[in-house]
Amino acid sequence: MTSGKVYLVGAGPGPPELLTLKAAELLRACDVVVYDRLIQEDTLALVGPGAERIYMGKAVGGQDVRQEEIHRLLVRKAQEGKMVVRLKGGDPFLFGRGGEEAEFLAEHGIPFEVVPGISSALAAPLRAGIAVTHRDAASCVAIVTGHEARGEPGRLDWRALSAIETLVFVMGVQNVRRIAARLMESGRSPQTPAAMIQTAFWRDERVVTATLATIADEVERAGLKPPATLVIGEVVRLREKLDAARRALDRRPDDASR
Repeated sequence: MTSGKVYLVGAGPGPPELLTLKAAELLRACDVVVYDRLIQEDTLALVGPGAERIYMGKAVGGQDVRQEEIHRLLVRKAQEGKMVVRLKGGDPFLFGRGGEEAEFLAEHGIPFEVVPGISSALAAPLRAGIAVTHRDAASCVAIVTGHEARGEPGRLDWRALSAIETLVFVMGVQNVRRIAARLMESGRSPQTPAAMIQTAFWRDERVVTATLATIADEVERAGLKPPATLVIGEVVRLREKLDAARRALDRRPDDASR
């Protein structure tokens, strides 16, 4: 049986112009693309007309079963001799379960390659005007899955996390109240600036800023929905400064028209 190859490709935060050149080339050349829910239509438009498109967006509550289906699908298509692109939002190896898929492929003797993408953990704060590190405010950043806030005991050391200057929680909108409470219980100041960025780089993008003590109420009041990225730390204050500067620049006459 001839084996094809699987490419685990990061689609970045959404727009096709933020794909890597290699990702775009693979989409044009592949025989099969297996894609998730957070893939924009403009990105899928890059796929060649003869390629098979398979949507494998995961339903809430059925993720483990769905992931097993994806594993088996990738192996089966590769065993048919196909060039398969497994297209995943963000980066495949940052909370994208790409590591599990790579492991399954390796166990079944399927050649594979991982193509990085821009993670929302970095792209969403950037889009909102928040530098996750800054010489005057933060020399370190931790990226955390918001799902870990759900129950006990968990693998997170909340006291250690509370001391890190910038915290970025992905998949955290449904657990923002628990996240804030655990951090404050572990010593983080309730007045620490916080921001929630919903669907950065998509049409329904929205940003809410508050303090650690009030962010959950503000997110609820605004009706923000997943996917959203939570940023906690002094770096959030940079957003106001950059927004003010951008507005001032937008009001200036275009130099070319003078």
